[in-house]
Amino acid sequence: MFITLEGPEGAGKTTQLRDLAGFLRHRGLSVVTTREPGGTAIGDQVRHVLHDTANAAMSPTAEVLLYAASRAQLVAEVIRPALAAGHIVLCDRYADSTTAYQGYGRGLNRDDLAALTAIATGGLRPDLTLLLDLEVEHGLARRRDRGEVMNRLDLETVEFHRRVRDGYLALAAAEPARWLRIDADRPSAEVQAELRQAVLARLVALSAP
Repeated sequence: MFITLEGPEGAGKTTQLRDLAGFLRHRGLSVVTTREPGGTAIGDQVRHVLHDTANAAMSPTAEVLLYAASRAQLVAEVIRPALAAGHIVLCDRYADSTTAYQGYGRGLNRDDLAALTAIATGGLRPDLTLLLDLEVEHGLARRRDRGEVMNRLDLETVEFHRRVRDGYLALAAAEPARWLRIDADRPSAEVQAELRQAVLARLVALSAP
């Protein structure tokens, strides 16, 4: 089973993914966790280039091609082998981030992005995508309040981040069988409980004859 966590900045994806993985492992399930961009030695190098605030001159086209390169390596090196071995894969962001950030956020042609994503992933799509959603201003404030280092995309305008969030909501509305929106503007334990319930329900559904 391939599960992705998506959402705007500050939604808590990384922490929630870690806790969800621990919960599933405690139940005896084999779980592989990874992230985008990165997740491999090659991808981590690409991640550094993408996030470096010194690279403010990066064009949107160069940006999306770098994301696709990192994704192609991650799918080939980590995700497909893990799924073939019967593991559950939890990924912190995946291809939907490209549609949200470079499509809705940057305004790149979404049909072109879909074609690029198909090449990078070989058509591999998640079984379940969990959208951790909250207001853009609140998410960015969370990151600042925690003293987190803000990367190149974090420092984009609030309007950019609003377009990204709108993109996520549009994607979730267009494909409700795969997406589940979860209100991330709540205590972490409440969010985690809903994530666990959603994943267990999907595991039961997939195992049903």
